Amino acid sequence: MPVTVTRTTITTTTSSSSGLGSPTIVGSPRALTQPLGLLRLLQLLSTCVAFSLVASVGAWTGAMGNWSMFTWCFCFSVTFIILIVELCGLQARFPLSWRNFPITYACYAALFCLSASIIYPTTYVQFLSHGRSRDHAIAATTFSCIACVAYATEVAWTRARPGEITGYMATVPGLLKVLETFVACVIFAFIGGPSLYQDKPALEWCVAVYSICFILAAVAILLNLGDCTNILPISFPSFLSGLALLSVLLYATAIVLWPLYQFSERHGGHSRRYSDVGCSNRHTYYVCDWDRRLAVAILTAINLLAYLADLVYSARLVFVRV
Repeated sequence: MPVTVTRTTITTTTSSSSGLGSPTIVGSPRALTQPLGLLRLLQLLSTCVAFSLVASVGAWTGAMGNWSMFTWCFCFSVTFIILIVELCGLQARFPLSWRNFPITYACYAALFCLSASIIYPTTYVQFLSHGRSRDHAIAATTFSCIACVAYATEVAWTRARPGEITGYMATVPGLLKVLETFVACVIFAFIGGPSLYQDKPALEWCVAVYSICFILAAVAILLNLGDCTNILPISFPSFLSGLALLSVLLYATAIVLWPLYQFSERHGGHSRRYSDVGCSNRHTYYVCDWDRRLAVAILTAINLLAYLADLVYSARLVFVRV
């Protein structure tokens, strides 16, 4: 959905024939010499070096190592595609809205690389013995951090400014949708199997909350990427406001129930880390159940704050179709 952003108003416009809401741009090698082009070359180089260093010595094992390797390979591949589209001027032929796709991807990539830059050294590198593999892993972590900064810089450069005609995903609520879905995915990763919540209706409700809110936020993102917000039976602004309000109410229940039933001994939880037998031994590539419960509690709080901010910003926006 193309939008014009002012200080308090977002004006929605109806895109023309192509449905992408962006003009056709003739490709040119000079695109690589522009600041944004150079930034994307840095993203491409840093992610390429990161996964190459790790792959050359096989320095990845287990779920966390696989996640980090996937992150670097995925970000390299999509950044390469974006550069090709920009060079060849194929924005109008791209199947997704070019107003929304690059910044949406850049925001996801920044979060992906941030997670890899934290997870990889803490769950893998610290357990490696000194030598070539450890040196390569440390260097890969450094380049992952560089990639994270590069993607975050792109988001800062291309986000909506007052008076600009841009896509919804470039606005603060749009970027918050990316954060909300990413945090939900990390929650799902920590929940893993049903052992953390099965046979406890309150905890099963929390998992349902995470799933429902994730699906709704993902739908909002996909509608914008597909430039098909007009297919909703209600206006898109009403959908966004209702989504944010519902998510805040649902997460408000989860932020109470999850810690209560996971850490209160009265409700069968473990109030101390040492009381969880699985956390007594330090094991490579393994996150014990108590740590996973704590991580989910923290991420639940983060997402509640994100949805609160989303609700506030969405309430301040005014959509005017022209």
